[in-house]
Amino acid sequence: MRIAIIGAGVAGLVTAKVLTQAGHRTDVFDKTPDVGGVWSRTRRYPGVTTQSPKAQYSFSDFPMPAGFPEWPDGAQIQSYLADYTAHFGLEAVLRLSTEVLSARPTADGTWSVEYRDSAGTHTTETYDRLVVANGVFCEPAVPKFDGLAEFTAAGGQVCAGTEFHDAEQARDRNVLVVGYGKSACDVAVPISAVAASTDVIARQLLWKVPRKVGGRLNFKMLLLTRLGEGLFRYIRPRGFERFLHGPGNGLRRRMINSIGTVSIRQLGLKRLDLVPQGTMEDIVRGAIGLATEGFFEAVTAGAITVRRDRTIERLLVVDGKPSARLSDGTVLPADLVVCATGFTQGVPFLPEKVQEQLLDERGNFMLYRQILPLGIPGLYFNGYNSSFFSPLNAEIAALWIAAGLAGALTTPDTETMRDAVVEQLAFMDIATDTHHCRGTKIIPFSMHNADEVLSDLDLDINPLIRAAHWLGPVDPAAYRRLTPALLKRLASVEPGDRDLPRPLPVPGSPAPGSGPGSPGRESLTKSPSQG
Repeated sequence: MRIAIIGAGVAGLVTAKVLTQAGHRTDVFDKTPDVGGVWSRTRRYPGVTTQSPKAQYSFSDFPMPAGFPEWPDGAQIQSYLADYTAHFGLEAVLRLSTEVLSARPTADGTWSVEYRDSAGTHTTETYDRLVVANGVFCEPAVPKFDGLAEFTAAGGQVCAGTEFHDAEQARDRNVLVVGYGKSACDVAVPISAVAASTDVIARQLLWKVPRKVGGRLNFKMLLLTRLGEGLFRYIRPRGFERFLHGPGNGLRRRMINSIGTVSIRQLGLKRLDLVPQGTMEDIVRGAIGLATEGFFEAVTAGAITVRRDRTIERLLVVDGKPSARLSDGTVLPADLVVCATGFTQGVPFLPEKVQEQLLDERGNFMLYRQILPLGIPGLYFNGYNSSFFSPLNAEIAALWIAAGLAGALTTPDTETMRDAVVEQLAFMDIATDTHHCRGTKIIPFSMHNADEVLSDLDLDINPLIRAAHWLGPVDPAAYRRLTPALLKRLASVEPGDRDLPRPLPVPGSPAPGSGPGSPGRESLTKSPSQG
């Protein structure tokens, strides 16, 4: 088939790689001039690094360079993705500096994609299937501040973190960094080295985990294992998880909260008055954040001031100089306001009727397995499963898509899938206090999602290696044989069984079955075994 993929980040690239290997013709569209998505040179802010170590933030069949540090920076990750593109011969399918303006389903079951290239030329082409991989960190969410017009007229500047590309923009200026997530803390460190003043405006403090807990133990040994994931209750505990959340619940709580105790002491949070409310177990209810190197040291030295439990109430001009009034009445000089306040997940290129089917009443994405929209044949998503192992989760999702296109995947009927999605979203509302990015973040249940997707495909890794991942960090390289195994299986599928284009239902009407599944059939999946 001819497949259009929107987005040339981690998810878009691995989808193109797997589908190309499966014999499809792919075109990958991206607005930026280079591959990488959030790691593109057009979006990198100074200080950005991965949150997961390099071994965990890699594809199964393409390890990070040995010379990279444990936590590579943005430029290194972009070069890694460029090398991945070259290694698997994907340059020919890339359409960079090209924006998809609209992607519409047609009456014959195909997709009409209109795009604009770097020369401003508009072109419309037809594709058999569409994969949305534009990323959950695509469009920055910048607050709308009162007083912005007067503030900018006086020389003040407001920008998103992804628009702040050079620390020199902050030299000798009074800078406010809005947010307390990883990106806010990351960017505050290089800013503080050159700015006249650096204030971090934190609406809510979040728990931070040192990269080396106790100065020695890599945090991946604690939280990037199956045991670490099992410390957080999943919708249906399995195997040893039943013990952890049953008779062993007291032990489980002590294990996870002991990380908080060590973090408070190691980072000096009590002395700095930066201890978050609650316990370390609440870390999943905000954002599991890795402590930025140098951040708390800069706070200790006075180079960074954290204004906790406050927001910017209004931007204003005081004595002719741009300033900001905080929610507690404090007025601070503010030549530059950098908003590291998260992202919005949008699909503006899809028709309104399709978006209405895609989202629930609260704006959550209704995606079965984080991949398949309900009742919209021929449309898939990848990368809407943000995790600690994003490249691996995206790779496994790409296998699911490939199996669906080949007619080698049986899914439940649409209503059964809808019930499953609604149940999952309700669970994540409770587990993360609704901080699941409109249904696109699966942290801390990264491997649970991988298990479910692989179970649909009747694939798994060696049980002994899987068992080793309970105490040691999950190694994506352990999954490298799954793609060849699936491709070999798909090669034997008869052409008549494949998911060929077919007429689409009228948007808004119920659809029998779903894209890759057989209409009206129940799931034939089985529960994956526990290591």
